[in-house]
Amino acid sequence: MRVAVVHDWMTLRGGGESCVEQFLDLYPQADLHCLVDFLPEAERGFLAGRRIVTSFIQRLPFARTRYRTYLPLMPIAVEQLDMTGYDLVISTSSAVAKGVITGPDQVHICYTFSPIRYAWDLQETYLRESGSDRGLKGLIARAILHYIRLWDVRTANGVDHFVAISHYIGRRVRKAYGRSSTVIYPPVDLDRFTVGTTREDFYLVMGRMVPYKRVPLLVEAFRAMPERRLVVIGDGPDMAAVRAAAGSNVTLLGKQPNEVVTGHMRRAKAFLFAAEEDFGIAPLEAQACGTPVIAYARGAATETIRGYDGEGQTGVFFHEQTAAAIVAAVDHLDRRLPAITPVACRANAERFATGRFRDEVTRFIDAAMTGTEPAALA
Repeated sequence: MRVAVVHDWMTLRGGGESCVEQFLDLYPQADLHCLVDFLPEAERGFLAGRRIVTSFIQRLPFARTRYRTYLPLMPIAVEQLDMTGYDLVISTSSAVAKGVITGPDQVHICYTFSPIRYAWDLQETYLRESGSDRGLKGLIARAILHYIRLWDVRTANGVDHFVAISHYIGRRVRKAYGRSSTVIYPPVDLDRFTVGTTREDFYLVMGRMVPYKRVPLLVEAFRAMPERRLVVIGDGPDMAAVRAAAGSNVTLLGKQPNEVVTGHMRRAKAFLFAAEEDFGIAPLEAQACGTPVIAYARGAATETIRGYDGEGQTGVFFHEQTAAAIVAAVDHLDRRLPAITPVACRANAERFATGRFRDEVTRFIDAAMTGTEPAALA
């Protein structure tokens, strides 16, 4: 069986690339295609020397650092990736990878991280944060995104089966494309995480500091709780805002190696997460360390965290992205801590382990290739 894996772009090793790694491991004969490949040499080990087929965007000026500015050309570029002769095409898509052209005798499965976020329900947020929401620049940006939406809907017809990374994304697929999807949660590598045996009196925030993560808001909340200590690990565009909001009870460590991150996760009293996330691996890594999570009750967090009082609870939810709501959630967690066990946290995280992902993907693809209709998300 000839297999092609199509990814949007290879520039950094992240959660999407971890999924690609698993698909390549399951189908070692697969060819890998993407729009551009600028993955650093130190992060290429999972490719095992495999050559990546790229599009013409790879050779355009400044593509290494500004490939996203070529968004208007991406539909044409992905349609020129040659899928001829493949029996199975697996696209791993948060942008345009699902737009590859396949024939009636080929099976195309799209593992969907999300429909194009900045073209659909998050359009206004992205335009505002990029300063492209007004004037002529805003008009041009909206015209381009309108064209992208039309193309995105049309190319959904070329996908035989959608697989979503969460029920939250499954609902987004239904809204954007009018299609059902099967949910197979991404793999979470739990091997490097073990349950901590000693807890210290600090709370932990970890991740890339980009606006939707709302790290400055978490730091602001702790200014109202000077008796509680917060440790923040990570870096990114919002770092200046985080520094400005930080009080004396907040320790900013910047970007740290894996062993430092894991050590803090194993010792923290709780992990905080304020994003509306498509899936969110970091809260599961914290739970794998036996650490409860305080999270915003939107997005996939409601699927990966047991945040309501009761048996098997692994954290606490807050329902508004405000400092007051976060303070209330921290207070509530303190009251619930005796009922939240490291064993329960670890058991919940293990529902998302890599072995489970591989088993579910294999069963799904086998059914698709034999003409059996895989179960769909209602």
